[in-house]
Amino acid sequence: MPRTKKPIPSADFADVPDVMARFEEHGYLADHKLATTVFLQTRLDKPVLLEGPAGVGKTQLALSLAEVTGRKLLRLQCYEGQDETKALYEWDYGKQLLYTQILRSTIDEVIAGAKNIDEAVERIGAQESVFFSERFLASRPLLEAVRSTEPVVLLIDEVDRADEALEAVLLELLAEYQVSIPEVGTFKAIHKPYVVLTSNNTRDLSAALKRRCLHLSLDYPDAERELAIIRSKNTGLPDALAQQLVTIVRGLRELELRKAPSISETIDWARTLAVLGVQDLTAEVLSNTANVVVKYERDLRRTTEALPRLVDPNAILGAAKGHGHGHGHGHGAGGDHDHGTNHDDTPSVTTNPALADGDVDGRAVRSAMDLPGRHGPGVYGSPQSPPAHAGAGTRAVAPGQTKRPAARGTRKRPV
Repeated sequence: MPRTKKPIPSADFADVPDVMARFEEHGYLADHKLATTVFLQTRLDKPVLLEGPAGVGKTQLALSLAEVTGRKLLRLQCYEGQDETKALYEWDYGKQLLYTQILRSTIDEVIAGAKNIDEAVERIGAQESVFFSERFLASRPLLEAVRSTEPVVLLIDEVDRADEALEAVLLELLAEYQVSIPEVGTFKAIHKPYVVLTSNNTRDLSAALKRRCLHLSLDYPDAERELAIIRSKNTGLPDALAQQLVTIVRGLRELELRKAPSISETIDWARTLAVLGVQDLTAEVLSNTANVVVKYERDLRRTTEALPRLVDPNAILGAAKGHGHGHGHGHGAGGDHDHGTNHDDTPSVTTNPALADGDVDGRAVRSAMDLPGRHGPGVYGSPQSPPAHAGAGTRAVAPGQTKRPAARGTRKRPV
């Protein structure tokens, strides 16, 4: 009989578009590259290593994967100084101590009938081996993922924060989905877990670890996708304001901040503005709520300084044009100069301010200076001007103008 094709379980994905659709149903908008990686993980039984800045959805991917597939989620949060007793397994010392007390009360029964000391020691030794059996074994996330009788998703979060020694502990699990315990033996996974490792790139991971994983670098999404993510979270912020907020947040990420605003923080900011009933995103409103997305004092100062420019770049441009030196030159017949200089350090976007009593409109003065006929014909020259060529060392000038000596560069050098 021809062999029939095994049907795909409901927890598996049919193809890449199925991954995207099912993730979207659970509120996670995955692009085609990310969906392809997840699909390959489920078909190739390979762990996935996600690297990128904090807050781009790496951890949420594992959470959504567990929801979409109906698997139990096991999480190992890594930190500096972590060892295998917190990640893999440890012995239940409380139970071992209780067993020791029981053994003391029954020691006479254990060694009763022993012919010599060697036999008595051997009997006691046989009882001591029970201390390091599965009965006293306390499973931690890595071992629990292997021993679990139901399929699980194992999230190893921020693996770059752990020491390199923990990476060596992970290699056997990532390569063969098994864990070896010297006192007991080797545990092999009943159901191969979906393993997701995340890294914020605080240090380089070993080549051995990366070789065992499918690798994907996640970055902040483009403006269109980030806006779609905010819309999917039902923040309550009007769409026009959400679009403007995304543009402002993307501008903040270009600043030299210690920690750039994440996608989740952008969602929190949108919800904050919606709760406050904000109808217009002004620099003042955003500055008062910037602590939602900026968590360091230095970053907060830089954000506050940059917000007016990010909210309305045209306003800042107009203020820059209004800040400077305005010189009005009035030339009388005697050649006197009247200089008016205005120094204003206050930014202003007003292009036509109302004149106060006694003020002079400099633009009107300059316009009057440009009217034809303000000076007589002797100033502008007349048709009876001398020919262009004059004597050596001089140049032709119009009547009423003073002759100037020739430039020094025209003098002849002595031979």
